[in-house]
Amino acid sequence: MPQFFYLLIMSKEIGAVILAAGYSTRFGSSKLLAKLDNGHTVFQQTLKNISAVIPEILIVSRADIAPSLSKYSNDIIVFEQAELGMGASLSFAVKQIENWAGCLVCLGDMPFIQPETYRQIASQLNNNKIIIPTYDSKAGNPVAFGNNYFSQLKSLQGDTGGKSIINNNAESVSRITIDDPGILQDIDTPDDLSRLSK
Repeated sequence: MPQFFYLLIMSKEIGAVILAAGYSTRFGSSKLLAKLDNGHTVFQQTLKNISAVIPEILIVSRADIAPSLSKYSNDIIVFEQAELGMGASLSFAVKQIENWAGCLVCLGDMPFIQPETYRQIASQLNNNKIIIPTYDSKAGNPVAFGNNYFSQLKSLQGDTGGKSIINNNAESVSRITIDDPGILQDIDTPDDLSRLSK
């Protein structure tokens, strides 16, 4: 039985939003359904690592791929305007989680991030913090936002992610050093999959 990590702030949980609504243009097919060496799909492994320590999860996907992802989770919502980009998808997701104390914004194509990394980030998050993990002095994912920034996240549009919110709230940003190169390893091409799986 997995040991779930719970962090309660004013009876609210910290959860994970998994963005899985991209079009995998550079991959040539759905990278989320591509197989890793262990037989798991990219999405399946990503979800497994997150759900090992974060019990509250919301997955944002597209109508055409959601049925394939639903075999791994029931926590999927479909964003009908996914073509608008990542920022729009994140905005849509945050509108569904206003009762959370904070969220880790996770990417569905990052299967090499270790569960302990998600736990470490969540353990340092509170309502008024933005957490950015770093490895080898490079910023990675997931970035975590406290509830105080949800209103700003909900205003995101197009393909613009949370960088503007980070820049506008620099005093609340905490960069933490993580011993996990997986925070820098997203899969965009078949070459990425082959190279990182080794």
